[in-house]
Amino acid sequence: MASIPVLPLLLVFLLPIHANAQRNQSNSNKIPLGSSLSPNANRTSWISPSGLFAFGFYPQDDGFAIGIWLVNQTEKTIIWTANRDYPPVSFNATLNFTIDGILLLRTEQGRELSIIDVDQEDLPATSAAMLDSGNFVLYKHSNVIIWDSFDFLTDTIIGGQNISSGYNLVSSVSISDHSSGSYSLNMQSDGNLVAYPVNSSDDSNDAYWSSGTNNEDYYGQLTLTRLGVLFLPGRFGGRILANSSYPDKNGTTIYRATLDADGIFRLYLHHFKSDNSSSMLMKWSALQNQCEVSGFCGLNSYCSGMGSKAYCNCYPGFDFINTSNKFLGCHQSYNEDDCIRSEDPIMLYNITSLQSVWWSDHPYSVIPIEEEGCGKSCLEDCNCGAVLYTGAKCSKYKLPLRYGRIKNENKSTMAFFRVSNGNTEILDRPRQVHVVLIESKRSLILILSIILGLVLCLCFVLATSTILVYRHKFDRYKKLSENVNLGLAEEFTLQSFSYNELEIATDGFKEELGRGSFGAVYKGTISKGDKIISVKRLENAVEEGEREFRAEITAIARTHHKNLVRVLGFCIEGPRKLLVYEYMKNGSLADLIFKSQRAPVWKERIRIALDVARGLLYLHEESEVRIIHCNIKPQNILMDDNWIAKISDFGFAKLLMSNQSRATMGAEGTSAYLAPEWEKNPLISLQTDIYSFGIVLLEIVCCRRSIEVNVPTADEIILSNWVYNCFAAGQLAKLVKDENVETMTLERMVKVGLWCVQEDPALRPSMKNVILMLEGTIEIPVPPSPVHPIVVH
Repeated sequence: MASIPVLPLLLVFLLPIHANAQRNQSNSNKIPLGSSLSPNANRTSWISPSGLFAFGFYPQDDGFAIGIWLVNQTEKTIIWTANRDYPPVSFNATLNFTIDGILLLRTEQGRELSIIDVDQEDLPATSAAMLDSGNFVLYKHSNVIIWDSFDFLTDTIIGGQNISSGYNLVSSVSISDHSSGSYSLNMQSDGNLVAYPVNSSDDSNDAYWSSGTNNEDYYGQLTLTRLGVLFLPGRFGGRILANSSYPDKNGTTIYRATLDADGIFRLYLHHFKSDNSSSMLMKWSALQNQCEVSGFCGLNSYCSGMGSKAYCNCYPGFDFINTSNKFLGCHQSYNEDDCIRSEDPIMLYNITSLQSVWWSDHPYSVIPIEEEGCGKSCLEDCNCGAVLYTGAKCSKYKLPLRYGRIKNENKSTMAFFRVSNGNTEILDRPRQVHVVLIESKRSLILILSIILGLVLCLCFVLATSTILVYRHKFDRYKKLSENVNLGLAEEFTLQSFSYNELEIATDGFKEELGRGSFGAVYKGTISKGDKIISVKRLENAVEEGEREFRAEITAIARTHHKNLVRVLGFCIEGPRKLLVYEYMKNGSLADLIFKSQRAPVWKERIRIALDVARGLLYLHEESEVRIIHCNIKPQNILMDDNWIAKISDFGFAKLLMSNQSRATMGAEGTSAYLAPEWEKNPLISLQTDIYSFGIVLLEIVCCRRSIEVNVPTADEIILSNWVYNCFAAGQLAKLVKDENVETMTLERMVKVGLWCVQEDPALRPSMKNVILMLEGTIEIPVPPSPVHPIVVH
């Protein structure tokens, strides 16, 4: 793109004058106090002096939204929407410009909402106006503007408007739904204009278009002039993205730049002729192919086609989540747990290839191998969802796959996918011969071991006993000696404490912080009183062997994540077993949402839910050894000094080796949070934690316990059943009472919670997908009813 120094510099000098002129444009038809609009009244909008712009109610979905539009002869071109993520209002809603100088929306139910955000010291407004610049403004006194729509961007700017550093456009959901969509165009502080999917990490891996102006020569501003020049000003002239000046001989020309619903930034021209006819032309487009937009197709799908005719396709072995809306992505058409349960997973699957496909994700493994061996390596690896082979390198990827598309220039790239061959009989095939051989070998080894053991015991019993007694005394002495100078200088080192040390640290276990299934937790101090700790004395864990206990707690101590309470040390002296944790100043989530006088506000609750989800994701998929927590509940989620939520109490936790998908567990824990399958089968899986998280998530949403007897109706006793009934009836507002929450986020949280508490474990999402759904990265299908009986122990 060429740099043209003279014109942009001239525009930069003229721009402030032009902008001020547009904002302070005089109007002979200012809107006085006491004026009102309503969809059911004669006046539904306020028109600009030229008649080209209007502010008021426009139809959206089954109701009405408030916004600004170009008054075309055929249809309205919406350029701005107030409170775009609020639900549409009914036919009987009213917008009042009150005598107190406030723009107030009154719904049919009588609820009043302010549609603008004005500092209290600037109020009251004395008049308003819809200007010919497309800017809706509020005045105080004469022509002092105290609020204008240009300062609150949605998906569009028009001629005379800028995007400054730190601001962004967010696409609409569709051409008819102007709530926030899936893409964002950010004017970054480094001078670069960059397009990202919404809720992405905003780094180069997620960006799908940029202006390439990320250096100090640019001022960090995008400008669209009234003459149709779209440019980024800079020290040496700047960069023109589009110059679409139109000879205006008979009428008026208005330019707008919109981040469209498909994620592409485009410049449009609207020409209004003197005979009241109008036309629209698309003059420039940042991208020519919809498939170049990251996330145009959902997870586990890829985009094919050219220009505006793009299609979404599932990878081999996947089916569409919703065949009527293929943009939502795809899910596996087979059960991935079959791979883990099978002794010979190769017998369950075939490998299917797809040429020239590409996706944007980081591989978990890259190996130098030939093409034939690349596909086979995925067949043998249960963690592998797909592989890309290019340049003699085989890159393995876990699911889900993001931003898939066909790249015709990548002819040398080959993707391989594991596809079920329908041969599930191998999972249930009798293995009698194999079992007989194993049992025969075990019997022989057992007999020889017994004979050898008896001989050795008879010969060396006295010597062995003497050595063991001596060794026990020596180890105890050594341990007590070393513990005298133990500190916590090594931040991630698990420390061994003596019982006497912890008794002193807790002042004789004086201050009890709480009590659980395995014992009580006490407050203590170490390092000469400089560091506060929590000491948990395990009272009901005598039956667990010392070696197993030490191995398990060491494995948990190797975990380190901001959303896990860190284990600092332990003590094992005969039946005495104690754990030392970091101290959590602000108590438990249960105290916060069940007992606190002031429950956390909605945004805090969303953050807490994500904190817990990220901690569980780490335990399930990212730690050195996968861990099933087995006791997720609000009492075991603690809040640190900064109100960050951390998972605690690993008393029931079970470790999964790399070849395991389940562990054996008795029916223990807290009944309200136990998954239904726990009572039927001692084998538990990661999905058990997902269920518990779902119950906790619904409790966070509603700030009440999962089972409550003192409720107005019997339907409300079991929280998950009540939440589903409210969801099915479209009455989610009941769950949060009179609290002001974002409707879309509330629905997203509820749908995720309902999927997590499904009775069938196979229907519950993984923690990775839970986080993607909570963040709004992937669409959430409508969940089925989770109704099931209460598990009682």
